Amino acid sequence: MSTAQDSRTGVINAVAAYSMWGIAPLYFKLIAEVSSGEILIHRIVWSSLLLFGLLVVMRKIPATIKAIKQSKTLTILSLSATLLAVNWFLFIWAVNNDYILDASLGYYINPLLNVALGMIFLGEKLRRLQIIAVVLAIIGVGVQLVILGSIPIISLALAGTFACYGLIRKKLAIDTFIGLFIESLLMLPVALMAWLWVIDSSTVNMANNSAYLNTLLICAGIVTTAPLLCFTAAAKRLPLSTLGFFQYIGPSIMFLLAMFHFNEPLALPKLVTFGFIWSALAIYSFDSLKQQKKARSN
Repeated sequence: MSTAQDSRTGVINAVAAYSMWGIAPLYFKLIAEVSSGEILIHRIVWSSLLLFGLLVVMRKIPATIKAIKQSKTLTILSLSATLLAVNWFLFIWAVNNDYILDASLGYYINPLLNVALGMIFLGEKLRRLQIIAVVLAIIGVGVQLVILGSIPIISLALAGTFACYGLIRKKLAIDTFIGLFIESLLMLPVALMAWLWVIDSSTVNMANNSAYLNTLLICAGIVTTAPLLCFTAAAKRLPLSTLGFFQYIGPSIMFLLAMFHFNEPLALPKLVTFGFIWSALAIYSFDSLKQQKKARSN
């Protein structure tokens, strides 16, 4: 495949991945009758099975077994699995309790938080425009704190758990699918125990559900892994600096869905917060483009 074709394929996969993450609220709204904890269980169970099938097809089972035998890798993945489970639960809860705007804001904040964590934990030096972007984001959150007397906890929790998850996975040299499968596998015993002995609802026994609802619940595995497949395909074909510009597709779609499909109210203080975050992202993106051009010229 030529470089141009490779690039086009990468762009298509990147748009597909972030678009699927963006429209995910539509799926979770379809199963809003099921509790957030129960949906999380289905997400873990069906993702584990689907990922196992993918690893078999990709002939990565030997590499997976090798990774599982490494105690240090398992310990680190146990921590990342915990963060991922919390992030998944928070997102499901936010969507099904009409906090999609907060979820959108969280994923807008995420890249800026990644920059801050890189400075704190990886010793990365922030460029002047990156510092301005991070400061603007902090001001945006501060505006909501001063005017409403509260901080956007859901947004910060989603951004924080996902940014910390990304930081841990960045430090761990492991295949994306193998890592996610092991994380799902580590969550699986807890999920199964909760499914069998903790959750008490009218939908917990799938034999009593309609075929339609059961199909939707099983699709939780596809909703989890399909965007990741596209993202991985895009990451192989595009520079990370280019891939980064597509990450705003997801929260932008969520924002539009919240505003025009689910009619969530957008109070002025929250709009001001969004304004500061959008300004910060514009500066951050401009700086990234500038550095990309500088790297190419060298």
